[in-house]
Amino acid sequence: MNETVTVLGGGYGGSTVAKELDDVADVVLVEPREAFAHTVATLRGLVDPQWTHRLFLPYGRLLRRGRVVRDHAVSADAGGVTLGSGERITAGHLVLATGSSYPYPAKIDVLDTADAVAKLRATRDQLAAAERVLLLGAGPAGLELAGEIVSAWPGKQVTIVDPAADILLGTGLPDEFRDEIRRQLTALEVTVLTGSSLTAAPPTEPGTTAAFTVTTGEGATLSADIWFRCHGTTPATSYLAADLASARTPSGHLAVTPELHLEGHPHVFAIGDITAIAEPKMAKAAELHAKVVAATIRARLTGGEPATYTPGPPGISLPLGPNGGASYRHATGILGPEQTAQLKGNHLRVENYRTLLNLP
Repeated sequence: MNETVTVLGGGYGGSTVAKELDDVADVVLVEPREAFAHTVATLRGLVDPQWTHRLFLPYGRLLRRGRVVRDHAVSADAGGVTLGSGERITAGHLVLATGSSYPYPAKIDVLDTADAVAKLRATRDQLAAAERVLLLGAGPAGLELAGEIVSAWPGKQVTIVDPAADILLGTGLPDEFRDEIRRQLTALEVTVLTGSSLTAAPPTEPGTTAAFTVTTGEGATLSADIWFRCHGTTPATSYLAADLASARTPSGHLAVTPELHLEGHPHVFAIGDITAIAEPKMAKAAELHAKVVAATIRARLTGGEPATYTPGPPGISLPLGPNGGASYRHATGILGPEQTAQLKGNHLRVENYRTLLNLP
């Protein structure tokens, strides 16, 4: 039980692997937030005040033996981690689960829960006062945000702009799924302009209500009262020391083996958004990565065979508000709004993560 497993990042993958190994190792989970942020539900928490507090789940019950250290990694090498406080934590096994940044509001960009709640409330007030909303990006975040806005405020004018030729490109999803999402957006009176981009960014700060007009590359003008950026993921890997930095790809992601460890460093693993695995960066993938890494470390400590990870076929549950959206799985095909609401849309799986955090 004296083997130390240090996990950097307490998101979906990091919290899962820490809990899985708590009974066989001395687990140290390093996380700069005071509470688990349920990112899957953030956009609902933006528009619905009853959801705002439900996004944040305390870490206090997650580990029975191990400890959660509220800090961040200044440097991580094959032997351990140096924290912002100056503390050095050595690690028999090191799990990198630091995730990625993404423009607010799809991901909360403040660390204290009270500050995050206050920011969401303030943005909700700004959004409620706006009649016309401009969203830049037709990926899952932009589409989901559009659905949440028009569900909370029917009749609010929402326009999505994306230079890509269609919505959800690069996800591996079938055209029929995109057609279903487009059909629902049309029914919600959301305008989607793909194959189009702005000649310049809006003159106001994102999430701030102030009327403005922008121009597309085709010469059309768009007027709105508030806008949000819904694209641009950046993996958080800049803290890696020289002996681990060679695993970084040009995009900042980390190349991993089928066992999810860094090449040449069998005791250093990477999971979740920071991996260079060609698959959508979703909570479910991070949790599956965590199960593989936990199984491999457990096998090393107690005997057994290591596990390997193989990406599954593309799949998604994309709610457009509590009662809309569509889902796709290779085994089931396309599921409509009623099934998507049951799978995810009306509860956003928050109870799954209360269970993960051992909360009543």
